[in-house]
Amino acid sequence: MKKLIFLIAIFLLPCLILAGCGDKKATSEKPAKTDKLVIYCPHPLAFINPLVTEFEKQSGVKVEVVAAGSGELLKRVESEKANPLGDIFWGGSLGTMKPKANLFENYTSVNEDKIQPAFKNTEGPLTRFTDIPSVIMVNTNLIGDIKVEGYEDLLNPKLKGKIAFCDPAKSSSSYEHLINMLYAMGKGDPEKGWDYVKALCANLDGKLLSGSSAVYKGVADGEYAVGCTFEEGGATYVADGAPVKLVYMKEGVISKPDGVYIIKNAKNMENAKKFIDFITSKDAQTIIVKQLHRRSIRTDVEPPKGLIDKDKINIINDDEAVVVANKTKWLDKFKDIFTSVK
Repeated sequence: MKKLIFLIAIFLLPCLILAGCGDKKATSEKPAKTDKLVIYCPHPLAFINPLVTEFEKQSGVKVEVVAAGSGELLKRVESEKANPLGDIFWGGSLGTMKPKANLFENYTSVNEDKIQPAFKNTEGPLTRFTDIPSVIMVNTNLIGDIKVEGYEDLLNPKLKGKIAFCDPAKSSSSYEHLINMLYAMGKGDPEKGWDYVKALCANLDGKLLSGSSAVYKGVADGEYAVGCTFEEGGATYVADGAPVKLVYMKEGVISKPDGVYIIKNAKNMENAKKFIDFITSKDAQTIIVKQLHRRSIRTDVEPPKGLIDKDKINIINDDEAVVVANKTKWLDKFKDIFTSVK
């Protein structure tokens, strides 16, 4: 009997091998479904948690969030190209991410027809999910009689060493401020804005923070009198009654979307697509506006209450092609200036 079983096994072995090969071929054509998603995200946990909780509830997908600065996470994506450990990069301004678009998959959300024309995903891998003006955050307990209406006021000698500013190489919101001040103070010509940057660096008094959250937390906690941050970072503290206010620079404000991106060859690809569809949905965008104090990119979601209407802000624009082409050059120039004036 044992001999018969052995012979049958030998006879069936080629069939089993062929069947196994057939399974592998099918698997390579259609990735296996999973119940997990790994998100790389520079946002504060207070922003992340309500949206991740709702996504898990609606999708049944279990989410793992890796939180760090956008610069650090982007380097991680680059180093993991051969074996991606993340599925979604959630955050990062377009100015930071567009030069690295080749690291991300093309995908168009099912909600694209409800996205405002200015925020359409025309490139393929760059889905927008919120609209974020750059702002100056002011601690009203510390500022005293110092007037702060824009960038020029940050050069006041009384503010030396009291300005929270992050390294633009490590924070996309800080990089957006660098772009904003170059265009605003250069009156549309970024090359004419570097004299201002040099003067600002001198007034930073050698202090350069390492992450976006350190800016708005530093101002709210009274470590700094003012800080260059993004609207939602400060608006959350305003809504909570902290002694802070937001200033929209009189010289001009650039309001840019930040995005959400699928990492190329993500292991949990189907769940990554589900997340893109969720974060651009009306449900998620309503949470973003009502609970998290950000501006929606959808046409059918009302602006946040308590934030100034965009038509009352002196909105200016950069030249996207110039910004993308000069990112490395501008970051190096900022570093040289900051190092030389310390």
